[in-house]
Amino acid sequence: MRVSLIITTYNWSEALELSILSALTQTRLPDEIIIADDGSTSQTAQVIEKIRAEASTPIIHSWQEDDGFRAAMSRNRAIARSSGEYIIMIDGDMVLDPHFIADHLASAQEGYFVQGGRILLSASRTKRMLQEKNISIRWYHQGVSNRKNGIRSPLLSALFSIQYPSLKGIKTCNFALFRSDILKVNGFDNAFVGWGREDSEFANRLLCAGVKRFNLKFAAAAYHLYHSENTRSALPENDLRLYRSISEKRTWCENGIKLFLNKESL
Repeated sequence: MRVSLIITTYNWSEALELSILSALTQTRLPDEIIIADDGSTSQTAQVIEKIRAEASTPIIHSWQEDDGFRAAMSRNRAIARSSGEYIIMIDGDMVLDPHFIADHLASAQEGYFVQGGRILLSASRTKRMLQEKNISIRWYHQGVSNRKNGIRSPLLSALFSIQYPSLKGIKTCNFALFRSDILKVNGFDNAFVGWGREDSEFANRLLCAGVKRFNLKFAAAAYHLYHSENTRSALPENDLRLYRSISEKRTWCENGIKLFLNKESL
């Protein structure tokens, strides 16, 4: 099964470099890496090109013009360019455990989307990793919060990974599903602009369309580099958009990934 790893980014090339490097040191490599770039400057393109020149795994740079926080549209553009049957999504500030891809594949089921966890890193640990370009991080190291999310155990994963019916804790910084299920609901809603809720709204349509949620525990660890929070100014409008999607039990968005499918301009 071909696997496409989608990495979102915006003007933090130092973090993106670590994220890509961790993806290229997997026990099971992704078949392609697609950078969903929400309008970064040329510095990000230079970092991607430098890594791509030395990597055996294909790396595609999917860029869109900088016109506000448009993560939903950026992901749609990247997924539209993917060739994998299975799509794994992370953010460009995540450093992956070496078994991340293999763990996601082991839990892949048609008709399910998989929500993984994250491990938070302190500002000092993040600064050190960026300076040293170091991707070697484990749950027991200093500067690590919520350590249990970093413990990898097939036995504990089998015991504690469960089907989960609600939207609580939805985060596409560690999220996976079949490409066919993405297309089933027309992907993310491009109308979301500004930080927040585009991932929950996407997950709501998946649930309404009969795609079940599976919470993956003690596997597919991803370490979140510290950064200041994005502005929440768009949250009231995005909350309303999410509420409407939930109340109307939507399974489809009109302005979604279909806009970018089969377009040479991608």
